[in-house]
Amino acid sequence: MVMIYIRNLTSFIQPPTKLLHSSRRSLTDENRIFTNLYGRCDWRLKGALKRGDWYKTKYIIEKGRDWVLKEMKISELRGRGGAGFPVWLKWSFMNKPEDGRPRFLVVNADEGEPGTCKDREILRHEPHKLLEGCVIAGLTIKAKAAYIYIRGEFYNEACNLQFALSEAYQAGFIGRNACNTGHDFDVFVHRGAGAYICGEESALIESLEGKQGKPRLKPPFPADIGVFGCPTIVNNVESIAVSPTILRRGGKWFSNFGRPKNTGTKLFNISGQVAKPCTVEEKMGIGLREIIEKHAGGVKGGWGNLLGVIPGGSSTAIVKPDSCEKLKLDYDGCLEFGSSFGTGGVIVIGRDADVIKVIANLSHFYKHESCGQCTPCREGTNWMMKIMNRFVTGQAIPDEIDLLDELSRQIEGHTICALGDAAAWPVQALIKNFRSDIEERMKEFQLRARS
Repeated sequence: MVMIYIRNLTSFIQPPTKLLHSSRRSLTDENRIFTNLYGRCDWRLKGALKRGDWYKTKYIIEKGRDWVLKEMKISELRGRGGAGFPVWLKWSFMNKPEDGRPRFLVVNADEGEPGTCKDREILRHEPHKLLEGCVIAGLTIKAKAAYIYIRGEFYNEACNLQFALSEAYQAGFIGRNACNTGHDFDVFVHRGAGAYICGEESALIESLEGKQGKPRLKPPFPADIGVFGCPTIVNNVESIAVSPTILRRGGKWFSNFGRPKNTGTKLFNISGQVAKPCTVEEKMGIGLREIIEKHAGGVKGGWGNLLGVIPGGSSTAIVKPDSCEKLKLDYDGCLEFGSSFGTGGVIVIGRDADVIKVIANLSHFYKHESCGQCTPCREGTNWMMKIMNRFVTGQAIPDEIDLLDELSRQIEGHTICALGDAAAWPVQALIKNFRSDIEERMKEFQLRARS
């Protein structure tokens, strides 16, 4: 009965209201894509169908590759994994003659960035949105199958995803004659072992093939030689999960939120010293202060207690309070104040926190997660961690501040993947914005030593 109902629908879900430019308007519930983000409703197939998932999927696919790419281009959706590469452009890399090799879609669910936990909410509460997106994206690029590479620690999320996948197979949405389109398409869930480096697409592919998760030199890029030596597109969970709704409502609907080149809605994580840490879907370009006060209950101790904010996950530069007042959470907005949008993981740091120790903890994380393939990263992250540990206690000399800055710049841009950059940027921002705090810590230590 499920398949009969779905396949006989003759019209798209229409946008509930007329399009209104939303750069100055709050995002209403009727325009949110993830309607079960907090798991208050049934996440299984029955509940997903009620919320509009798997609606006219066959019709979307039958509209053809060119139509899908056109709508995705109009939407201006940029990858939600951190790099912000246009999704339609990545998919278009597969718009080339077939050479006999099968094609694959790989979904990156290896979410390991400190401060970022958006994809896990999709995996456990909205798994059918992801699976539907896999079918649409996979058949658009003429892929044979999709592999969802999920972080090993996400046990409950993997269980929910696997259960939803079984439901989709039983309903005929995935497998032979997927969604009654005449095309076969399979989806496989592959559990990783919890290595942060496998969030990088080529390291993920290496791990998926059963090898050590170490990044590959590029070129060749995955679109030419990816998993099993075949053309492959790698996308983040959120990037794939939002695509069915975009195609149902139209790319223009999605691009109406935010501002040019920074369009649509986005899942934001707000953590740290706030009253109510949360994950929330909001429009791109929302003010940093607005989202903290509206959804996270504000900074503990009030806005005046704010010391700084890391706006896009642990790899992005910390922003000082005066900039936080004006910063808009999108790619251009964060860049304007010397940081990056990244994954949208907002980490709030209050004045009662030790900001030097916060960055030292991040340095320890990146040192621990380095795969060791590149010498600047393998040796440099360890050196940075040791210097940062001395900064925490004050057992360093002022000359080491400039030494650490120079060291970080010798790591930045000199590695195969971006882990070296991710390790360097928080340290550089600390020195730029809190140099006086570091120097004061050293003076205090010297005074204690003399007394």
